[in-house]
Amino acid sequence: MTTSTLPALIFMLGGLLIPFFKGKGKSVYMMLIPVAGFLNLIHIPMGEQHLLSFGDFHLVLMNVDRLSLLFGYIFHIISLITVIYILNFKDNTEFVAGFFYAGAALGTIFAGDLFTFFVFWESLTVGSVMLIWSRKTKSAQAAGFRYLLVHAFGGLVLLAGIVFHFSETGSLEMSQITLGSLSSYLIFFGIGINCAWPLVHPWLTDAYPEATIGGTVFLSAFTTKTAVYALARLYPGTELLIWIGVGMAAFPIFYAVIENDLRRVLAYSLINQVGFMVVGIGIGTELAINGACAHAFNDILFKGLLFMSMGAVMYRTGKINATDLGGLYKSMPWTCLFCCVGAASISAFPLFSGFVSKSMVMSAAALGSHVPGQGSLVFVWLVLLFASAGVFHHAGIKIPFFAFFGHDSGLRVKEAPKNMLIAMGMAAFLCIFIGTYPKPLYDILPFPVDYQPYTISHVLTQTELLFFSALAFVLLLLGGIYPAEQRAVNLDSDWIYRKAGRGVYALLSDTLNPLNSWCESLVRAFASGAAGFFKDAFARLALFFSVNFWLARSVRGKRLEFKKGRLYTDMVEGTVPIGIGAAVAVSFILLVFILT
Repeated sequence: MTTSTLPALIFMLGGLLIPFFKGKGKSVYMMLIPVAGFLNLIHIPMGEQHLLSFGDFHLVLMNVDRLSLLFGYIFHIISLITVIYILNFKDNTEFVAGFFYAGAALGTIFAGDLFTFFVFWESLTVGSVMLIWSRKTKSAQAAGFRYLLVHAFGGLVLLAGIVFHFSETGSLEMSQITLGSLSSYLIFFGIGINCAWPLVHPWLTDAYPEATIGGTVFLSAFTTKTAVYALARLYPGTELLIWIGVGMAAFPIFYAVIENDLRRVLAYSLINQVGFMVVGIGIGTELAINGACAHAFNDILFKGLLFMSMGAVMYRTGKINATDLGGLYKSMPWTCLFCCVGAASISAFPLFSGFVSKSMVMSAAALGSHVPGQGSLVFVWLVLLFASAGVFHHAGIKIPFFAFFGHDSGLRVKEAPKNMLIAMGMAAFLCIFIGTYPKPLYDILPFPVDYQPYTISHVLTQTELLFFSALAFVLLLLGGIYPAEQRAVNLDSDWIYRKAGRGVYALLSDTLNPLNSWCESLVRAFASGAAGFFKDAFARLALFFSVNFWLARSVRGKRLEFKKGRLYTDMVEGTVPIGIGAAVAVSFILLVFILT
């Protein structure tokens, strides 16, 4: 007997009621939804299930274990923080979409079967695309449509994989899948699209910077993290994920360094951080899985904090490009401070949250390098080390430097609204608290934790890495070598398939459109001829038989012409005697029968 409520329903149904509230009552109600959801969550016993039965077919709407609870906790926490952050906005569409999106994410992680998982997975797209379109700009509309197309395609791939998997195994259980069959690869790739794997990632960097100020915070928390959860649930220890994660951790660094839009820098940084999680899932040891999940938990907080700080800057200045900002520490000191906390956290400074989770993945890769048959993890560890230095450059230094320091843009604005400062303060507090006292986080990880982040070796290695990264940034900047911020659009991998898609479209247009026109003219000519023929076909057939009969009876001249004209008129106007009409009809039927 279940006594708890589905976490997804609290958010989805609660969100739909938001437009019926006004003023402060609406603000209070919106904050109560995640609070009520969290209270419901902490009272759900481990192993509880919600079943929906259709005869012998059962759907598991909720299945609770340590992995799903971990993501459930952080999804509730970031929802409350984001709700507080957006209280000064008045767009009901954004509010409802945000709660629907959060509810879909909760439904996805608690789903106990692949069909329920798919339904909530696709619901994520509905909520997220509305957060993009709520920006109400042309670029947001275009980005939203591209986002919708990509995720619709990914959903179809996932659904095909689930259908094939069910036909092969007869089961929809959310349990580990081994790569090998077509279904396993389809499910794998369908999840990978939402995870923003290399080459299929531009939907993220294209759409997230175009969303509303609060919508981007929501977006950074749910879609990619539900994909990380799905990989941890279905594909732990899959070696291919190691190399996919390595690519994710490495390539965004180069884009982020030259990008001018600071929210797009954070979007590339998000892919970089998810890469660490994917590597951990691919390694598959208990330490690696714990590290991946812990880093997902922390990334939601510090990436949300960074997006909130840039959103506050955008809210007050109306600008987000590095070339237009600078010197804002004078007028937005608290926002600057919170941004620096987020930058330190994502850079994995000791005493900040990123350090206690990223080091777990790094340690898992280092330990795997000493396992027979896994010597290749030495390369993986080196790439992750490079990626750690790179993220300090583009998120740890670039974001706060160009927004708040750097050249003075002359902008003098008000500090962020109080609700935004409170939300950023909550996220910053959690980043520092988890970084200095990680035990509460470690206690809720999927596996028992026997790991100490604050060893002399870990602290010294990370401090040296950060110090030399900072030194490199300063030297490159002073030497004029560091890439200057430019007002430009950087080409990404989507350029390839956008160009290819346009080429295919043009080819098909040039080939099929003339063929279609020719076929259309042919059909029209045939239809016109057929219509003309069948307009008086019976009359002509009657004349054929009748004229031959009259000629045999020696009917000639004017009398023959008179009979022909009268018979034709009677046949066309339908005034012919019944006997003649019947005879003609029978003759026509006999002719058709003979010809066929």
